[in-house]
Amino acid sequence: MTEPSSSYARGRISGPIVSSEHLSHRAQEQSELEFGLIIASHAFTRWMVRCMAAVGCPELGSLDTLVLHSVNHRERAKRLADICLVLNVEDSHTVSYALKKLAKLELVHGEKHGKETFFQTTELGRDTCQRYAEIREDCLIDSLSSLGIEPEETRRLASMLRAMSGLYDQAARAAASL
Repeated sequence: MTEPSSSYARGRISGPIVSSEHLSHRAQEQSELEFGLIIASHAFTRWMVRCMAAVGCPELGSLDTLVLHSVNHRERAKRLADICLVLNVEDSHTVSYALKKLAKLELVHGEKHGKETFFQTTELGRDTCQRYAEIREDCLIDSLSSLGIEPEETRRLASMLRAMSGLYDQAARAAASL
């Protein structure tokens, strides 16, 4: 059995923190970002599921929660295609399944207009979103201020992540054509 390197043994990490060192040949900072995205994504998913359970909807997964909030956004009816576009979900059947699940729980309802179905939150769905927002304020937003991150830094990071998602989408298309 090999001994851990002295920097690790002393609790200090030398070099970048990445999930897959073999991917870091030319751009270690990108691997660092990707590792941050991985752990942030899993933490965010866990948060949504646990917050929704605290609201009283333990059967909802992260995509169900995202779809519910998307449907509730600005109190306008939305089509499946609109929800998929906003959430950047390629597999529309997963959103369709989430909508069926939310409808069964009476959190959303769909109304046909020609060939399209438009979804809106029910009163129960709106109340659920409101309770989620209240728990979010108490458990997450209040703690966020302790990090000392300025709102403008958060906006800049959000903008960068949206831009990076475009690059990853473009790279995915390129990889699919290989």
